[in-house]
Amino acid sequence: MTDLGPVGVYLPISFTTTAPAGAQRDAARRLERAGYRTVWTNEVVGGKDALVQLAILLAATETLRFGTGIANIWAREPQVLHAAAAQLAEAYPGRLVLGIGAGYREQAAAAGRDYGSPLRTVRDYLSRMAATTSPPAPAAEYPRLLAANGPKMLALAAELADGAFPAGQPPEFTAAARATLGPGKLLVTGLTVATDDPEIPAKARAHLAAGADHVVLLPPHGDDFAAAVEELERLAPAFGTL
Repeated sequence: MTDLGPVGVYLPISFTTTAPAGAQRDAARRLERAGYRTVWTNEVVGGKDALVQLAILLAATETLRFGTGIANIWAREPQVLHAAAAQLAEAYPGRLVLGIGAGYREQAAAAGRDYGSPLRTVRDYLSRMAATTSPPAPAAEYPRLLAANGPKMLALAAELADGAFPAGQPPEFTAAARATLGPGKLLVTGLTVATDDPEIPAKARAHLAAGADHVVLLPPHGDDFAAAVEELERLAPAFGTL
């Protein structure tokens, strides 16, 4: 299983603005020096490609692992997503985790698609990721997680993926997710935080005790990228004993 460390962070890029590439590189290096082992990035349909973003950040860091939280299925065809992820996994072994999700109806509409049944759509998407391409994608392994905030998607993650990434849920949900996934799957939990909350370490610890392998700190989406990165740096020592 990929060693993500107990606590990682979401790169604090909002859904309305994107920090320049140079600022993102600097932020990733700073978070790596602060002691975090894994950084996660968001994605919307249009405006920013999460896989291109990760290629830039992987090249700018030494050992930091990166995950998509969440790569949106409406942003690209499944074979394209697999090929991109496999190329990154080949270039940076053990440093990529691919979180996949169906997002929202508005995102499907933005891509000119019908949202339909998320469960059926994600199942079909995962099966199509394995389709043969020409040229073939690199034979590089990487974990695939499903965004799963409900029991049916958790069950699909247990069946077809390497794990799940629920977010914004209490520790009780994490415990139920672990029971559904079983012991051999990767469980990543997104923890929404206010960076001035002194209870953040305790809240992260509660999810780890409930069965999470890794907790991702989800800071508020604001427009002050530099200030948010500084706050995540300041928080890092609190997780050194987890």
